[in-house]
Amino acid sequence: MISSSQLLAELANVLRRDKFGINSSQVNRFVASLVRACKIVPDKPRLKVVLEDPDDDVILNTAFNGKADYVVTGDSHLLVLKQFKKTRIVTVDQMLKTLE
Repeated sequence: MISSSQLLAELANVLRRDKFGINSSQVNRFVASLVRACKIVPDKPRLKVVLEDPDDDVILNTAFNGKADYVVTGDSHLLVLKQFKKTRIVTVDQMLKTLE
């Protein structure tokens, strides 16, 4: 797994929303476990690809900087691309089939 500090910070912010009912301590432990499990790549926002949702560019930049084989997502702006450079963009179901 590949991530960046920007992606991890965004995940932490989202998980702290009231609708998830997760307290800050739980979020911090979860993010810390991801940091241990992931290869953390530098935030280098150099590529502008997703015109409809520029916030999605951080995902593609992280994948590019980390030389990811896949981005697994449910985001329609990313899925429509199908591939970015050498990185395939797939749904969870598609990834599970690939892993079978």
